Amino acid sequence: MKFLEKAHDGGKDSGVTGYFLIEIKSMFSIVLLKFSKGTREAYHNHAFNALTIWISGKVREHVLDGDVLEWQGGDVKYTPRENFHKVEALTDTWALCFRGPWLDRWNENHKGKNITLTHGRKIV
Repeated sequence: MKFLEKAHDGGKDSGVTGYFLIEIKSMFSIVLLKFSKGTREAYHNHAFNALTIWISGKVREHVLDGDVLEWQGGDVKYTPRENFHKVEALTDTWALCFRGPWLDRWNENHKGKNITLTHGRKIV
């Protein structure tokens, strides 16, 4: 559980900083996210569904199937757990994210190799 904490979001290699208002993984999370310009190489899905309100800046979402979408301040985005993507911040970008309950596992794809993760980003 997190309450009013600052932490990496997406692991130590991620350029995303989370300002967690509250995180109770079995129930929900509310987190203010700062995406630093750039991206990680890994595509990933999430252990949770999310509703994101983009506050400022601009990002490009690369979906594993080849789609490319762009989001910017004022946009609202729903991300289902199954969405396999990576997010590239074109500028430093801020978003408010509401997350649903977590599943125990999710996946990352590093250069074509799938890795299953669980809480604490431990490899299963």
